[in-house]
Amino acid sequence: MIKQEAMLSSWVLYVLEQSSRFFAEHGQSAYLVGGSIRNLLLQQPCVDWDIALAGDIRLLARQLANRLGGFYAPMHEKACRVIVKQEPYEVAIDLSPLQGSTIAEDVATRDFTINAIAAPLGAVVDLLMTRASLEGIADLAIDPLHGIADLATRTLRVTSETALQKDPLRLLRAMRFTLQYQLKIEPATARLIRQEAHLLPQVAAERIHDELYALLRSDGACERLRFLDTYGLLTIIIPELEPARGMQQPSLHHWDVFEHSLETVTMLEKLARLLQQTPAELAQADLEVGGQGDMLALQQLLQEAEEQRIFSFARLTSPEMKLAALLHDIGKTTTHAVDEEGNITFYHHPQAGVPLVQQITRRLKISTHESRAIQQVAAHHMRPGQLSHSTITPRAIRRFFVDLGPTGIYVALASLADHLSMRGPDPLTVHWQRHRGAVRILLTRYIRERQQILPPRLIQAEELMRRFNLTPGPFIGQLLESIAEAQAEGILHSKEEVLWFVEEKLQRIQPDSEK
Repeated sequence: MIKQEAMLSSWVLYVLEQSSRFFAEHGQSAYLVGGSIRNLLLQQPCVDWDIALAGDIRLLARQLANRLGGFYAPMHEKACRVIVKQEPYEVAIDLSPLQGSTIAEDVATRDFTINAIAAPLGAVVDLLMTRASLEGIADLAIDPLHGIADLATRTLRVTSETALQKDPLRLLRAMRFTLQYQLKIEPATARLIRQEAHLLPQVAAERIHDELYALLRSDGACERLRFLDTYGLLTIIIPELEPARGMQQPSLHHWDVFEHSLETVTMLEKLARLLQQTPAELAQADLEVGGQGDMLALQQLLQEAEEQRIFSFARLTSPEMKLAALLHDIGKTTTHAVDEEGNITFYHHPQAGVPLVQQITRRLKISTHESRAIQQVAAHHMRPGQLSHSTITPRAIRRFFVDLGPTGIYVALASLADHLSMRGPDPLTVHWQRHRGAVRILLTRYIRERQQILPPRLIQAEELMRRFNLTPGPFIGQLLESIAEAQAEGILHSKEEVLWFVEEKLQRIQPDSEK
């Protein structure tokens, strides 16, 4: 049995008790509803406390916030949130107007039977204050749709045939609840989800974004994406992925483009998980095949990068990076071709993926910063693998990080996940060892020798134009890039040397400009 002390601090109970008193003083019949009662019945922690009542919700919310020493914010559909903080705790109380004339009518308008349960706030608080456990909550429940029985059998059931039509975001909430609470979707509800999936684009993009990120946030994101796809929802959210389904790849690939994209999410998580194990565990991992110590070296490098604040494992496993892994090959959907000899090609698919990623992230209201990172993974995920085919030059390393900066670390790791998801269950080959080694070299140079490969500029564009009477244009950028490369290669060390270098360059191109 989970004791109430493990779920509710004395301070949280105090906030609930004060809220109950406040509503009683104002003559309001207040009910705990939805997720609050569901989680209490499941004996799971409750983050938000949902309260339904009649009256002027905004006025009551303001007054309650004053009473509790918190603050209030209006939400959608006339609902309001009151937030009260006392370190390390935070309580969110969501007030919503009663739907219908009775609480029984209110709960009937909700999404699923497990959320269509209510109980008087005062009675629940009294129970929590006087008993050592959460037993007895069910005896207080108002449960016209038998949600408690569905909780007991871990069943997800819609409250009505039209519940999903009323708010199509409930399609994604069904996925989240099923996975979060280990439910099974009863057949009629499963049929309705597939039937109404096409309604999802009617929902505000911000709400879809929040639900999608909630599904991607924890480990096992690929399984959750597959679960969405089982109900036809994944390609409703990202229709650009639909052409990838069944799209065959060259013989080295075990999966089609769609399956490979999903598996890359799995491999990104696996890579992150392994790189956070103990060195002894990592040394025995299958990804360390070949015995060069690359995985241990990568682990050490990434720990140093975390200390330098240019990398974090939290970001590597964030929804943003998992979405980047999912979309890294999206450009293949528009570049697929078969030549005269029957060979499958995807020429320039990284570049072709960028506008598609822009389209997807714009539609899902993903932040500019996150969108840029997802685009960079799509545009550059092939580069580390390509560098592994020959000796990696200082110029190539420098150009990689000039283009990407710290995001280059994530791109390099995403490229490893891409490689791992290419061969399917086949054993890792020498190509993996080369690719892994190339990423080790890239990260070593950037994390430990950044000042060498990306030295500070010895001259600025303005001074360059002034000294040599040059006009603004692409040529200035090319000249600065040449100077920076010469610095990185140890050819230039001072401004004086830079001026001689530029003068020589201008003299070499002068005859061409006079023709």
